[in-house]
Amino acid sequence: MAPFLPIIVRILVPAGMSFSIGMAITPIVTHYLYKYKAWKKKAGKRAYDGGAAHEFNRIHESHETRAPRMGGIVVWGSLLLTILGIDMLAHIFPSVEILRLDFLSREQTWIPLTALIVGAIVGLVDDIMVIRPDGDGLRLRFRLLIVVALSLGMAGWFYIKLGVTAVDIPFHSPLELGWLIIPFFIFVTLCLYASGVIDGIDGLSGGVFASVFASYAIIAFAQSQIDLAAFCAAIVGGLLAFLWFNVPPARFYMSDTGTMALTLALASVAFMTDNLGGGVGIAVLPIIGGLLVLTVLSDVLQILSKRFLKRKILRIAPLHHHFEAIGWSGPKVVMRYWITSLVLAFAGVVVALLSIQWCQTTGECGKNARVSVVPYASETLSN
Repeated sequence: MAPFLPIIVRILVPAGMSFSIGMAITPIVTHYLYKYKAWKKKAGKRAYDGGAAHEFNRIHESHETRAPRMGGIVVWGSLLLTILGIDMLAHIFPSVEILRLDFLSREQTWIPLTALIVGAIVGLVDDIMVIRPDGDGLRLRFRLLIVVALSLGMAGWFYIKLGVTAVDIPFHSPLELGWLIIPFFIFVTLCLYASGVIDGIDGLSGGVFASVFASYAIIAFAQSQIDLAAFCAAIVGGLLAFLWFNVPPARFYMSDTGTMALTLALASVAFMTDNLGGGVGIAVLPIIGGLLVLTVLSDVLQILSKRFLKRKILRIAPLHHHFEAIGWSGPKVVMRYWITSLVLAFAGVVVALLSIQWCQTTGECGKNARVSVVPYASETLSN
């Protein structure tokens, strides 16, 4: 048991630092967001078919101009200051203790960190355009092009550089996809990006994403991907700081700079904890991120129903707004989503851990696994 506590520290310290930094920078971020009136100047939203979203506007029109956007800066800002701060300290004071905390590594965190930064920047540009007097953000086709280009680059890296050609299946041999792993990676990333619309009620997206990334921190930890586990834990720390100020009534909204950063980073984390890590990070994604999946499906089904059946199946899509439309208060929706998200996260982690144990027992860990999937007690403290 000797190595257990030091490894836990390598994960919990970045999470604690990210939370502390988030709590410290939020008053500064809030000051400037209110100073420059970083909220929508014109309330109201349009439906996907171009018409006015009457039900949504009836419920939320007055809320859209009461609080600034770009609250996601707190989340990714906390992570960046944490990961770069620790890395800088490790180079200035190259002691063993600080080096153990440094989780900026080419093998485990460069890819998800790159995805997060790209998403944060593109989302920030979109938010800045949205708060202009005319209120138009980046065109959807342009944002989708960025997502496809980024996911194509990451998929190519996994396929060509890392040799990943399969997806692991719980309690079964890996599913070999070959070059199809590339379009599959792009598809998963696009679906996760679409799930960013879950940011629609005070505190909703922050709580859901916190449980999702906490789950992947546990899974990465079980796979001995300690740097990746620390990365996910640091995101959770930033999300908790965000939630501290985002409980109803929210001080700010996460908006695109937060959701785009988180969803793109989540896609890479899921693949990092899959065949490459000897786990089932992709297979458990629909479980752990069940509410994200449900959000996307509700949008898709609403669009298909309106187009082919000429009627709506929900009062408002996505689903969390439908619950508001039928009379649930915002806090009730958020609390029930948080509870559901925690249950799904627990279930997904259990499946992932049992699958790792099965993998160890049978040796069916996937030929591309680059990390050891032995219990954490065997992890060494050397980098």
